[in-house]
Amino acid sequence: MFELDMRSRKPIYEQLVDKLKELIINDILKPDEQLPSVRTLAQELTINPNTIQKAYRELEIQGFIYSVKGKGSFVNPIDMKKDTEKMDSVKKELEKLILEALYLGIPADDLIKLIKDLNASKGGGESND
Repeated sequence: MFELDMRSRKPIYEQLVDKLKELIINDILKPDEQLPSVRTLAQELTINPNTIQKAYRELEIQGFIYSVKGKGSFVNPIDMKKDTEKMDSVKKELEKLILEALYLGIPADDLIKLIKDLNASKGGGESND
């Protein structure tokens, strides 16, 4: 499914959360698709099942997955109302970060290029370089 960097300073469960969010956001994992069981994923990645459980719990708190008792964890279908709230929150956070970057002297053109490159790498369009 994916690889984790065991030498990274970032905790393994956070890496797992980020990887699964990326798979969900990029529509590789479809709505209502079942995630691998904690035990299966722990064996596949050779990490402690408690780490997988912690990552799944965090994803559930963030609204990316839901659990069905006795069945497992599944990708949460997109809720447009929740999505709008999340987008507003992300926009406010981005605004703060962009203002900080501009204050620190990063040129606006560099920020625009970064956004275009990220958009192109995520399949959102082509970079105009």
